[in-house]
Parts: sequence; C-alpha cells; structure tokens
Amino acid sequence: MSTAQHRIGSGFDARSTADDVLRGIDLSGKLAVVTGGYSGLGLETTRALVKAGARVVVPARRRDVAQEALAGLDRVEVDELDLGDLQSVRGFAERFLASGRTIDIVINNGGIMATPETRVGPGWEAQFATNHLGHFALVNRLWPAISPGGARVVSVSSAGHHRSGIRWDDLHFKQGYDKWEAYGQAKTANVLFAVHLDRLGRENGVRAFSLHPGGILTPLQRHLAKEEMVERGWIDETGALVDPDAFKSPEQGAATQVWAATSPRLAGMGGVYCEDCDIAEPAPADGGRSGVKDWAIDPEQAARLWEVSADLTGVDAFASGSWA
Repeated sequence: MSTAQHRIGSGFDARSTADDVLRGIDLSGKLAVVTGGYSGLGLETTRALVKAGARVVVPARRRDVAQEALAGLDRVEVDELDLGDLQSVRGFAERFLASGRTIDIVINNGGIMATPETRVGPGWEAQFATNHLGHFALVNRLWPAISPGGARVVSVSSAGHHRSGIRWDDLHFKQGYDKWEAYGQAKTANVLFAVHLDRLGRENGVRAFSLHPGGILTPLQRHLAKEEMVERGWIDETGALVDPDAFKSPEQGAATQVWAATSPRLAGMGGVYCEDCDIAEPAPADGGRSGVKDWAIDPEQAARLWEVSADLTGVDAFASGSWA
C-alpha cells in the first residue's frame, strides 16, 4: 500500500511545546472547537490557541469543572456535551449551528482510556462510543458550520492503536472485554475516521489529521490503579515518575495536535497520522510503538468504518436523509 506517511522535516520534535509550534502564527478571527478542552492536553491546547488569537468553544461533560478550569482565559466559551450520549451531541451541535458561526478548527481531544467495562446508549462499549462514535456524530452534525477552503479536523489518537485493529465481528466486546484492546480499537477508529473524512472533505478544502500526542500523565489515567502504573514502570511507590524523560509535559503533549491544526507545512495535505510534531512513518515490522499501523490507514477499512458509524449513529453529512 502506497502511503503519504513520511516525515516532512517540520523543524519541531518531541520536546516542542504548543506555544513553540504556534510562534509566528496569528489565529485572530479563527474559531476552534476543542472537545475536552479543559483538562490535561485539552486545557493546554485551549490555552495555546487563545494565546495565538483564536476564539475557542469547549464542549464539556462537566460544565462547572470546565468553567472553573478555564476562568481567566479570554475568548473561551463553554457548552455542555457528553460524547457518550448522542442526544447530547445533537443538542450541542444544534445550539452551535443556531449561532450562525463557522468553524476553522475542530480538535477531537476528549476521550477515556482503559475503563472498566461500561455500556452506553444501546449497549455500546464506552471507549468506542465515546472516543469514536461521539466525535463521528459531532463532526457530521457540525459539518454545515465547518468552513470550506481551509478548515482542519484533528482527531487525537494514540500509539495505543497498535494494540488492536477494528474488531469487525465484535465491535462492542460482547464476547469478552479487555480494557486495553477496547482502547486500542477506539484509537484505531480515530485514525480511520480522519482518513475517510479527509477523502470526503478535501474537495471543499477541509482536511483531516490524526495523531499520537506522546506519553503524558494526565487525568486520562484516572481509571488506572496506582499499582498498575507502578507495574508498568511509569511511577514508583511514592507516585514519582520512574523515568521523567520517558514522558512529555502537557505543554509538549498538546503540541502535535496544535501543529496538525495550524501548520502551514501541512497545506494541501491530509488524511495522515502524526507524532512528535511531524507526519509519522509507517510502523516498523519488528514491533515497537512508533509510527502508524497499516490497519489504521487502510482506505477500505476507513470507508467501511464510516458506513458502520453512520448506521450506528444515524447521521452522515455526506449522504441524504441522514439527519435523524
């Protein structure tokens, strides 16, 4: 399979911060929607975009927490959104569309990781539903506001996509749940979503990207017991990082999604998976966690997942009669 997955020499690296990649970029007059933009990488993303002049809308499941976290930041507004509830997604999108504004950047940053087995909606596995289906429905419902001729949609995936492709015969883990495989499938879905959205949107000048932000300890790990993080070698018994150099700071972790959303170097490009503020290479055949797996950028699987997701959510901005 030929691929555009090759580094372009962006000039940035794993230690670059969101402020670094935005230096010299003026986002005045631009509007960004950042899911989960009030915690962890999302908060640093919001801060950096605002500093560069953008207005940022933060849809949040915990609206009061978001308002407190974002207090003092100019040009930020908070609205309610639960990605695991399609009616909540619809409500947010309808409120935004009613404002008559257009969107220049969407960063699908919100998500959950390695949760205990949880079901949402009609029995959907929560990680797939929240990380993928919620964002799928959100972008499709917001599509009339996503500005043609330059808008970017960025999906925050993870090297966790190496753990699992799409389990076509058991998307919702009804035949045995594994929290890490479920996370891996959801993160693969984030990449495939960007692949097909880019294919559909590029004729209107809307491009899509996905990325691995790097290893960062944030509230995303809230479902992991301390013992598990110790066992994985992330922290010691006191809670201190075992190897600080193995992790990025939140400011560094936010950099790749901000770079994908704004970099002039990506003009005319899209549908690629990024890491360390550059386009990632294909994953090496001998293992490791770097690069992108073939199953995550396969255009046929991307198209198949789009059809399945449209059927599950009842919404597809690129098909008639989808606005249920």
